Amino acid sequence: MNRSSLIQSQQWLISILAIIVLFFDTTCISAAQAKILPRLSVKRPPFLGEPAKFSEPVSEDLQTFYYNQTLDHFNYRPESYTTFEQRYVMNFKYWGGASASAPIFVYLGAEADLDSDMSVVGFLKDNAHRFKALQVYIEHRYYGKSIPFGLTQEEALENANIRGYFSSAQAIADYAEVVIYIKKKLFAENSLVFGASYGGMLASWFRLKYPHVTLGALASSAPILYFEDITPQNGYYSVVTKDFRKASESCYKTIRESWSEIDRVAAEPNALSLKDYLSFIYAGAAQYNDPPLYPVTMVCGGIDGAPKGSDILSRIYTGLVAYEGNMSCYYTYSPDD
Repeated sequence: MNRSSLIQSQQWLISILAIIVLFFDTTCISAAQAKILPRLSVKRPPFLGEPAKFSEPVSEDLQTFYYNQTLDHFNYRPESYTTFEQRYVMNFKYWGGASASAPIFVYLGAEADLDSDMSVVGFLKDNAHRFKALQVYIEHRYYGKSIPFGLTQEEALENANIRGYFSSAQAIADYAEVVIYIKKKLFAENSLVFGASYGGMLASWFRLKYPHVTLGALASSAPILYFEDITPQNGYYSVVTKDFRKASESCYKTIRESWSEIDRVAAEPNALSLKDYLSFIYAGAAQYNDPPLYPVTMVCGGIDGAPKGSDILSRIYTGLVAYEGNMSCYYTYSPDD
């Protein structure tokens, strides 16, 4: 890299770092809340509203490609050299080209098919014009159209031998191969990786594991230290609690008082199931508390708007109806399902 290219690279890297603001928020939590760490599930859980309902349509400038990916990056058994097609998508619309040292923005897919991610990921497309960046989106192995052996995800995960290649370490090694391939093909040098939630964890680990492949990583809402014996077990729920308390003090108090009321009126197995379900609903509302729906406000609006004289569980129910809709039966989804 010549001196001019290095200076340009430093300038756009400093610029993009200048627009990144990280928010860390903690607070106290009721002892009645869950006492275990929430865990990532294989599939991203459903949440209020489909992304396509409040996102811009996927750009017509996107071009789809497939990389002949190695199944096993870390062993040397004959089956390790098996390959599968891994999908990635590129948008050249704003790219300034390798000669201008224009960067490549690489989105690392997470626990969903790439189509779902691209419908809601706005950071790359919002900033690509400013930095004359090439946008690249890579699908996580075992999702969407990037499943080995031509199987469905269910079939792949049911087979213990095939399931063994489904790991975050293998995934970031996949990403390294694809990024290196793209950079060589386009004679490009500069790249940054991006990810959110689990994808943010991947982005962080990618930068640590493959610092020669990327100049940096932006990890949004990435629980990189959220493991047992590292982070307090109520760490995530403390943030959820503060979200609801900020939205409505009376709503927060109703939810807090409801846990003991559920224990009082329900049989133990049912009580546990209902409490897990409600915890999941509240956590999901806080996690996806985005415009235009603002799920936390929606739940609290239902709870606070219950008919005068309603008991605690009736108010909780009106909050559930506000969030999920009025149904004859509610599926008590759990991340462990």
